[in-house]
Amino acid sequence: MRSLAVKLTLAFLLVGLTVAGLVALFVGQATQRQFDQFVLDNYQVALLQELSRYYEAQGSWQDLAGVIAVRQEDGAVIQQRWAMVSVVDRQGRVVASGGMHRVGDRLPLGQVRRGLPIEVAGEGVVGWLILPSSMIHNMEGMSMGQNAAESRFITAVWRAIVYSTIGASLVALLLGILLARTITSPLRQLTAATKKVAAGELDQPVPVNSQDELGELATAFNQMTDSLATATQIRHQMTADIAHELRTPTSVIMGYAEALADGKLPGNVELYQILHEEARHLNQLIEELRTLSLADAGELTLTCQMVAPPDLLNHTAALHAIQAQTQEITLHVNAPHDLPQIWVDPDRMSQLLSNLVTNSLRHTPAGGDIWLRAHAAQSALFIEIQDNGSGISPSELPHIFDRFYRGDKARAHNGSSGIGLAIVRSIVHAHGGQITASSKLGQGTTFTIQLPHKPT
Repeated sequence: MRSLAVKLTLAFLLVGLTVAGLVALFVGQATQRQFDQFVLDNYQVALLQELSRYYEAQGSWQDLAGVIAVRQEDGAVIQQRWAMVSVVDRQGRVVASGGMHRVGDRLPLGQVRRGLPIEVAGEGVVGWLILPSSMIHNMEGMSMGQNAAESRFITAVWRAIVYSTIGASLVALLLGILLARTITSPLRQLTAATKKVAAGELDQPVPVNSQDELGELATAFNQMTDSLATATQIRHQMTADIAHELRTPTSVIMGYAEALADGKLPGNVELYQILHEEARHLNQLIEELRTLSLADAGELTLTCQMVAPPDLLNHTAALHAIQAQTQEITLHVNAPHDLPQIWVDPDRMSQLLSNLVTNSLRHTPAGGDIWLRAHAAQSALFIEIQDNGSGISPSELPHIFDRFYRGDKARAHNGSSGIGLAIVRSIVHAHGGQITASSKLGQGTTFTIQLPHKPT
């Protein structure tokens, strides 16, 4: 049995049958017990009234034994309603018995007091009716038990209980089928959509029809397929970008190399500088891709040591001082010397800070400023790289750390590989930190790095 719907239906049916059976059993037993008690009470009242009338009429218990004696005629029991009962007078002497005692015997006072008093107006208690305990607990075979009408009543009650049990079982079965379909229908939709996603058809949204766990599962599935579709699109774009980035310097190098080999161009310092620059650019791209692949595999190695934040910022500013001066951009360093040292890899930190400063230099016009700041707060150190350049639009800001993402397609290949910020984020995360960006168009961009003081 492999169908979840069948399993759920049978489970609901089993629960329904169990509950209905238990209810039927308890209700039936309680009804039978209460009905028997009702019959017994009526039986006792009838006997007491009949005995009271007899005493009033006779003035004594004389000849009572003959009245209630049990006789048999042709195998048929006569006056069965008096069977096993005894009547004793005020002195506790048995004056009549249906077979439980002998007439004339005197019963113990305790046994007499457990009987039912027979009262007559003006005389009080004139005797006692003794019922055996077996009659109270088991009335089967007694005439005060069920007559035809009473038997029909009990039969009708049991019939109603059986029909109710069958009806409850059918309702449980129908509800089981309905609930099983309600549960399994979205699961079947998810299964079909999952198979299509596995086959490469990523655009497979499933309807969200509820707010319960199944609805959350469908929502999570839709989010997953959206993420897969986005990741696939990014991967395709990344592959195309990598191919383009590799093709550009490779084409330049091959073109000049062929021209030199064919003697069409004479070798000179300027040509060699071009070849060197393109080879350097190609090597940088390959190294950046290698860094990203190590970060994805969790194998980005760090050689950490305690480093003073001002030293990192001053070193970064010194590396880019000439380029900033050439672009007529002013670099500012603001890092108090009493800042706590941090446990980082200085080479990786220099790499990520250089990427951020290079990005700011690329988008800051002449006459602009770039600030390198650091300050401590509680258990973290904050490093900020801020510029007053062109800024980033709000729609592009959430994607700037994505690989090969370039907001300005018109200047997509202005020397940027499109993975510098992705590397920055990977290095920050490897140090156990976080990086965020805020920006306003035409006013500039601020990158904020949060690093723990102590090793994570």
